[in-house]
Amino acid sequence: MLNKWKKVDWSIVFIVFIFGILSVVLIHSGVAAWPKFKGYETKMLFFYIAGFIAFFGMMLVDFRLLTKYFLYLFGAGVLLMVVVIFNGSELNGAKGWLDLGFVSLQPAELFKLILIITLTALLMRKYRLRLSFWRDVVPLGLVTMIPFALAMVQNDIGNGLSYLVILLGLLWIGKLKYSHALIILIVAAVTITVGVKTYITFHEQISTTLKQTNKQHWLNRIDPWLLPEKADKDASYHTKNATVAIAAGGMFGSGYMQGAYVQSGRVPYTYSDSIFVVVAEEFGFFGCSVLLLLYFILIHRLILISLECKDKSGPLLIVGIVAMWLYQIFENIGMFMGLMPLTGITLPFISYGGTSLLINMASLGLAMSVRIHGHEVDDDIPRTSKAALSRTS
Repeated sequence: MLNKWKKVDWSIVFIVFIFGILSVVLIHSGVAAWPKFKGYETKMLFFYIAGFIAFFGMMLVDFRLLTKYFLYLFGAGVLLMVVVIFNGSELNGAKGWLDLGFVSLQPAELFKLILIITLTALLMRKYRLRLSFWRDVVPLGLVTMIPFALAMVQNDIGNGLSYLVILLGLLWIGKLKYSHALIILIVAAVTITVGVKTYITFHEQISTTLKQTNKQHWLNRIDPWLLPEKADKDASYHTKNATVAIAAGGMFGSGYMQGAYVQSGRVPYTYSDSIFVVVAEEFGFFGCSVLLLLYFILIHRLILISLECKDKSGPLLIVGIVAMWLYQIFENIGMFMGLMPLTGITLPFISYGGTSLLINMASLGLAMSVRIHGHEVDDDIPRTSKAALSRTS
């Protein structure tokens, strides 16, 4: 047990501790204009305490046990995703929360970690071999489509897209052929281009259909991004004010709790999805750079852990976690700069949210488990892989 604690990367623990302080401080400023959210900074402090318990608990568990029983985890995750569709509570157009009494659980957040474990377990079977498109890539894509479809039914486009990013990240590290990667990129580019052009060209018809089917939520997310001039005033209110607030921050910001847009309440959800606006307006470009630098250091440390790991599944798990966080960071910041559509995605470790924080802390604990347990045994290559390698050598 003592040897395990010696292997802990305490620089990562320190960075997350800094994130906790920043989160509480920023949430305190973010809720100042919203009396009904007062006390959320205290709740976030308790979430962090629970998060560190999850982190150290997951750290002590051998990560190979999770990949061994991935089918049970995947089945439980799908069951929760189905249950929330029928019995979940709705927030901002997305029906994705299960009320457990003492806390609300968001299964779509939980499934990100489950998907990373599942895809890792499946990719381990092709260790050191190039992936076959039909035998490997397509089945992995179909597995990912299950939670993606369930997230879309919940109107949770943010978490739905994160599943696709996790898949792409793991396919790349799992030795995807360059030709197959090119095909996927071309298909994705064509799909996005055709989808955007179709939405713009037939906007009136699409808008009418969505309104008739009670899907106004999609218009409110996409219109401010693609067609800001045609967007509903209420829908574009959020992004317009957030963009102006970020610009108003300048180099060093307006000062803590001095942001005109944040403190007047003109930017909604400054304690959760819009918390980056608080950083930008009150601490400026300098504050944003410091935050991004902390993310960079954290991800850099995780990549070093993956490079040092001798077990075949460890690097896959860490790449999945890194892909998840990179997407969340880019999406959360990009949606207030017109780069991405507005989605309900949190800024990792900073935004208010119990489920989101616990999953991120558990993911970090899983990465630390790779550091602790990834050197305990030599890398065992399956017999089929050994035979294939001997034939190619």
